[in-house]
Amino acid sequence: MNIKDIAYKNRTYRRFDQSHKIDMVTLEELVDLARVTSSGGNFQAIKFVLVNDPEMNEVINYNIKWAAALPEWPGPAEGEKPTAYIITLRDESISKNTFWDLGLWTQSILMGAVEKGLGACQFGNVKYKELEKILELPENLVITSVLALGKPVEKVVLVDIPQSGKMDYYRDNDMVHYVPKRKLQDLILKKF
Repeated sequence: MNIKDIAYKNRTYRRFDQSHKIDMVTLEELVDLARVTSSGGNFQAIKFVLVNDPEMNEVINYNIKWAAALPEWPGPAEGEKPTAYIITLRDESISKNTFWDLGLWTQSILMGAVEKGLGACQFGNVKYKELEKILELPENLVITSVLALGKPVEKVVLVDIPQSGKMDYYRDNDMVHYVPKRKLQDLILKKF
């Protein structure tokens, strides 16, 4: 699989094959991709909590909110939940600015997941304080995002933005997930 194929397959997945377990070695390999990715000022102030324990997965799942554009959907049903999580943390004793690192490092993890036949969903809608207490994190470590991982069972289709201009993703009756994307020519302002 080349980088273009990986980028096109790197979608946000919200339903997984819960029988497909992800081992700790795989999670470590994904974090290692982040570790060697560029870092703003080379501070490398992001740390990780790796989770593949079914009981802890349930705890994390309870502390995140799925699919804001699908308010009627409560999240994945039993049998379709993620089987692992990677929680990213900012180590404020190193740096309070991880804006660049979070994006770059997360993309490395996501691309590595796709290469391994996995998919992910990144969460910003997290009960941060509750989860930090549950994980018993020291004060200098702050959760920046949560990645849910698993083997995807849903089909995600990229479509052009409709004439209405509405950017919300949506599903059809067969649970096919559609994601509107701008056309390439709408993104390129000038060429010289």
